[in-house]
Amino acid sequence: MTQSGLIYGKATLFKPEDPLSPPQPHFSEGWHAQALALADTMVRGGHFTATDWATALGAMLTSADASGAPDTEDTYYLAVLNAVEALTVRHTPIAETDLTVRKDAWAKAYHDTPHGKPVVL
Repeated sequence: MTQSGLIYGKATLFKPEDPLSPPQPHFSEGWHAQALALADTMVRGGHFTATDWATALGAMLTSADASGAPDTEDTYYLAVLNAVEALTVRHTPIAETDLTVRKDAWAKAYHDTPHGKPVVL
């Protein structure tokens, strides 16, 4: 018998190494994929270069490591978001205060929204 952790919504008839098992998702959380897609969209849209992106992400990961952040997927994807935000402020007309206002509005809307209801800004 194969021991399993959380299995809700997953196939349980296959061992992980079974070549017939269904493919596993590449991202643990939807927002992880969205964060990278946002960065890719900004590069493809010409807002900043791939080199700018790599440099900014590297700097954010170095900063996270220096601050003692755990080496987890969430730490990585938070660095992705921080890099996108920094490059957005540097390379677009969007100011840091605009980002802060928008994030604060979203956080308030999120906290004010009843469980199970969509968040509306």
